[in-house]
Amino acid sequence: MGFARSLAIRLRRRLRESEAALIVLAALVGSAAGLATLAQSWLAHAMQHLFYGVTINRLSALASIQHPWRLLALPLGGAGIVALGRWMARRGGAPVDVVEANALHGGRIPAGDNLVIAAQTIVSNGCGASVGLEATYAQMGGGMASLLGQWLNLRRADLRTLVGAGAGAGVGAAFGAPLAGAFYAFEIVIGSYSIGAVAPVIAATLAGVLVLRWLGVEPYLVALTVSRARTVFDYGAAVALGLICAGLGIMLMRLVTAVERLLQSATRGSVWRPVLGGALLMPVAWLSPQALSAGHGALHLDLLTRPPVQYLLLILGLKIAASVISLASGFRGGLFFASLFLGSLAGQAFAEALNLVGLGVMFDPTDFALVGMAALCVSVIGGPMTLALLTLETTHDFSLMGVVLTAALIASAVTREAFGYSFSTWRLHVRGSDIRSPRDIGWMLSLTAERMMRRDFVTVPETATVAVFRDTVPPGSASKAILVDAQGVYRGIVASAAVHTSALDPAAPIAPLARLANVTLAPDCGIKPILAAFDAESADELAVVDEAGRVIGVLTEKHARRRYLEEIEAAQRRMFGEG
Repeated sequence: MGFARSLAIRLRRRLRESEAALIVLAALVGSAAGLATLAQSWLAHAMQHLFYGVTINRLSALASIQHPWRLLALPLGGAGIVALGRWMARRGGAPVDVVEANALHGGRIPAGDNLVIAAQTIVSNGCGASVGLEATYAQMGGGMASLLGQWLNLRRADLRTLVGAGAGAGVGAAFGAPLAGAFYAFEIVIGSYSIGAVAPVIAATLAGVLVLRWLGVEPYLVALTVSRARTVFDYGAAVALGLICAGLGIMLMRLVTAVERLLQSATRGSVWRPVLGGALLMPVAWLSPQALSAGHGALHLDLLTRPPVQYLLLILGLKIAASVISLASGFRGGLFFASLFLGSLAGQAFAEALNLVGLGVMFDPTDFALVGMAALCVSVIGGPMTLALLTLETTHDFSLMGVVLTAALIASAVTREAFGYSFSTWRLHVRGSDIRSPRDIGWMLSLTAERMMRRDFVTVPETATVAVFRDTVPPGSASKAILVDAQGVYRGIVASAAVHTSALDPAAPIAPLARLANVTLAPDCGIKPILAAFDAESADELAVVDEAGRVIGVLTEKHARRRYLEEIEAAQRRMFGEG
């Protein structure tokens, strides 16, 4: 233990002094994230082989389910989710994912939370539920980075960067796309681009991808396009497809929440909801196995076979239903690859429908499958540059990237304007959080009324007269006094200057001079509602009271705003590597 502690101290000192040391650490984290991605993929595939007999092909690429009894794996997987949920309930609290950790907790993730999320996601995907593994790839990559960073006692900004690097490495390794993984880290996990974070993040994603390439692992997404010049008609169609995908993305996210509330009401909050969800998925999967799992095999199959529009729309509807049921019933996983598959279906159907109309311009279904993939995934997940670079690294088609980026930016802008959330932040919002992005707002949690208030306030009984007030609060001793009743309960604030005037009768009661009798702050009140209260009441000082209404402190607007600005400046220095 003494050697380990000594080593950790030396490493901490080196990491604080050297950017190169942080880059090396990020590369090690990226390598570990790549290996974790491979291990989790293997576990999920092994479960699919056990339940469905899948060997070389992906589950969603099966022509049909050979025996209906195999679909019992879905409710059986739901039972596994129930068991994991009960164990998690004994631990207490919902597990912290990488986005929430970087937004609220400075990148700190408990070790047990990583294992819970990984286990739930692997079981969900392995039994065939329509969820992807990308969420757990990011979770385990970021989680391992978080544990290492906490052991080394990294600074807040460095820890958040390392967590983002680990998460990006896990996702980048799955797709064989280091630049897409890096931008996944910046746009979806860290929430900002900064010069100091570029080298560590890219080092991590490169390491994760190279480890899997060295092991001979094929990336998730392989697509070939015909090299040709894209015209203004392609860009115009991309704008229309971006609008369609934004609508589909918003509909999908809202459907998940609506169906989740419906199932909770129907089951009266029963913990067995995942088993019911598994049973509901069985007829959907029986109609088409393409609705199962994340959809890797089905995506490649449909790109090769070019099915008709009617078939594409049928699979689109089944996949949406399967994804909504899976997530609403309690299966764990992400919508990253599911949204890629849904987008490819929408894009192919869109291009083929335009070609059937006979506009005099032919649109390539493969091109628009890739455009739809990026647009719908950006709407659901966020990160337009992530998806544009994923398309570029997958196809090596530079001329297509402009069309993809057009659709992605349209989908992103419309979703942000009309909805305001990505899927991960929307789920946190439904749980009661006000997170809208992975941007670091955790420092705001320390700016509560109790932590900022002063305790050296003066109290005066509400029954006091003007003469008593003048004796208790002599001129110049305090600008204000707190009025309280016999039990110490808050009754308002009295300005000293208003009392020390010759016009007042010394025998008059002081109570009518009290202001803000119905406006107080709770001890745990955050900085945003505090500032809003000052603005709404045009007050320069408010009382902080406990649950019984007794005054425990006083907070001034000047001090609250100064502390807020100080923390904003500190956060900016951390972001640029100056603090």
